[in-house]
Amino acid sequence: MSRRRKGRNVHGLVLLDKPEGLSSNQALQRVRGLYQARKAGHTGTLDPFATGMLPICLGEATKTAAFMLDAAKTYVAQVLLGRSTTTGDTEGETAATADVPDVAPEDVRQVLAGFCGRIVQIPPMYSALKHQGQPLYRLARKGQEVERRPREVTIHSLELVAWQPPVLEFRVHCSKGTYVRTLAQDIASELSSCGHLGALRRLAVDPFREDEMVSLSTLEAMAADGRLDEALLPPDAGLRDRPAMELDAAGAARFVHGNEQSVAEGSPGLVRVHGPAGQLLGFGEVDGHGRLKVRRLLHLPMPTE
Repeated sequence: MSRRRKGRNVHGLVLLDKPEGLSSNQALQRVRGLYQARKAGHTGTLDPFATGMLPICLGEATKTAAFMLDAAKTYVAQVLLGRSTTTGDTEGETAATADVPDVAPEDVRQVLAGFCGRIVQIPPMYSALKHQGQPLYRLARKGQEVERRPREVTIHSLELVAWQPPVLEFRVHCSKGTYVRTLAQDIASELSSCGHLGALRRLAVDPFREDEMVSLSTLEAMAADGRLDEALLPPDAGLRDRPAMELDAAGAARFVHGNEQSVAEGSPGLVRVHGPAGQLLGFGEVDGHGRLKVRRLLHLPMPTE
C-alpha cells in the first residue's frame, strides 16, 4: 500500500532570492518546509556560490516549470582577472596566471560589445551536463576531462558596470543555456589575460522582475506571522506574458477532457486557458487553423468569491 505524501496542497510560485552557500535543492527544501508543501520544484538551477532569483514552484505550479525552461535571464557578474581556476569560480584551484590588462573602460566596453548577439560556447567541465549518464562536474572532480560539443547561445545585452583592475563587473541579459563563467573566461581571454568568477548574482528570469524576489529570512518572518501565502504568485505567473483565453462552460468541459476545439479568437501559440468562473484550467496551443489543443491541465481549486 503506497503512502500518501505528507503536506498541504499549496499552489503558486515563490521568487526566492537564494543566499550564497546553499545549493538550489537545499534552498528548495527550505522553502518547501516553510510552506509544508506536498509538492515542490524549482527551475533554473543556481550554483551554491551564486545568489539571486530562483523560481520555486509549489503544487500545480510545478507543471509550469517546463514552459519556463526557455526563459532568458539577467545576471550581474564579477570577474577577477589575472588568475583562472579549475572550476571557473572562487571554489577551484589556480589553473593559470597572467598580467592584469591596463586598459581604459572604453576598451573594455568594446570587448564586451563583441560578445553581443549569437555566440558559440564550449560548456565547462564543472556543469550539470551529462556525459554517458554522468554529470560533467563529477567527472571533473575525478580529474577527468571529456570533449564537449559547442553550443550556440544569444547574448541580448552586455554592459560594463565597473572596471577597477583586477575586478571587472558586467551585467548580461542572455538566452537559456548560457554559461556565465565561460563568458567571463572568454572575456578575460579577449583582454589578453585570464580570469574567474568572483561573484555571480541572478537578477531576473523573464518575465519576472528583480523587485519581485523575496529573501529566505523574509519568508521565515512571514511564516512566523502567518502571512507566508502573501509571497505566493499565481501558478501561471511564469507565463503571464502569454495571452489568456476564457472558455464558456461547454468549451471548458471539452478542454479539461483533453479534446481539441475551434476558437473564435487567438493568435497561434501558447495560451493560458480559463473557465467561465475565471479559474485557470491549464495551458493550450492555438494552431494556424484556429484549433485549440491541450498542452497541460492544472487541477486547481475553484476560486472563491
